[in-house]
Amino acid sequence: MVEEVLNCLQPVPGDVAVDCTLGGGGHARAILKHVQPGGRLIGLDIDPIELPRTEARLRSAGFASDTFVARHENFADLSQVLGAEGISTVDVMLADLGVSSMQLDNPDRGFSQRGPGSLDMRMNPTCGESAAHLLKRLTAADLERLLMENADEPHAVVVARALKQQSVQTTQAVDRLVRKAISAVFPNVTKPELKLSVRRTLQAIRIAVNDEFSALDWLLRKLPSCLAPGGRVAVLTFHSGEDRRVKQAFREGYRAGVYADVAKNVIRASMEEIRANRRASSAKLRWAVRARMVRDGDERRFTRRQAPTRRPAPYEWS
Repeated sequence: MVEEVLNCLQPVPGDVAVDCTLGGGGHARAILKHVQPGGRLIGLDIDPIELPRTEARLRSAGFASDTFVARHENFADLSQVLGAEGISTVDVMLADLGVSSMQLDNPDRGFSQRGPGSLDMRMNPTCGESAAHLLKRLTAADLERLLMENADEPHAVVVARALKQQSVQTTQAVDRLVRKAISAVFPNVTKPELKLSVRRTLQAIRIAVNDEFSALDWLLRKLPSCLAPGGRVAVLTFHSGEDRRVKQAFREGYRAGVYADVAKNVIRASMEEIRANRRASSAKLRWAVRARMVRDGDERRFTRRQAPTRRPAPYEWS
């Protein structure tokens, strides 16, 4: 959804941009081209394996250190990163919350059941707890709650019980146990339904391993203070838990006057892109524009600069 992202962000020469999830650098490269001359981009990623490769790729494309900076950081620490770069606010910000294709396609990372990979799932494999250790530590009740909260899995009770009956060390073992357990309880379940349950189970575990919801909540809370007046932000989500958080934060920010405008409706990938890349089918894009505000005295309240005489009609949210 590169073109859709660019349409939302509208980067222009001289803009300071942030890509909160650098990944393979596709979005960053497109934004960098639009902010030249005079602009720069700070790219964040917590993956120490893919980050150096992406940085090298963008350097070879001609983006020097005065134009592009790569930082091994979690986007929850965005304020500190900008401070270290001597930047108070940025004009353009993107957060692509999906797992990168490089991570999914590497069985050693344990993000997908398609290969014989160990059950790791850490975005940063040098720290934290692997998915296998998490499953071993959680009780069946805790795991059931995790599956419901992180993925809305309708068979959470059955799946949790199955994954606690034996030690699980690989993604393929998760796949096999989930399919077997659900089929035993619901003999008429279809193959697509089983596939979805496997995907939701792996998703829920991955979110817990990387504490993704907490990081996203922190980013959404700090985001307005990192955007310049009139600055634009776009967020790509890939499941309902993420999208609900982004939608609610933008809606509340708009109603409070923090954002001057937000996306009325979610933007989805074109059918052409979905045919070329099935992973784009679940992508949802939302955007917001920071209101032009000034600090109001010592009371630390914010008021609109050049506020319209009449507030726009409330949006219908989808």
